[in-house]
Amino acid sequence: MTEPGADLKAAVRRKASFGQTVSAVAWSFFGVRRGKDHENDMAKLNPVHVVIAGVLGAALLVLMLVLLVRWVIGSGVAAA
Repeated sequence: MTEPGADLKAAVRRKASFGQTVSAVAWSFFGVRRGKDHENDMAKLNPVHVVIAGVLGAALLVLMLVLLVRWVIGSGVAAA
């Protein structure tokens, strides 16, 4: 019988760098990923890094959208 949480402990010890994780998360935000690359990511990426990169990526996306909307409104392009 295996210890509860042993799979999670093993996943957290995965050796992929944070840069590789950011790259994988960026591709997933874009919505394009090859099946082979996805399988490699699942075997190598640290799930804690994936969560952190996902939250940072989502925050960055929202910030960029807010800034874009403010710029468009401020430039007068969106005036009726």
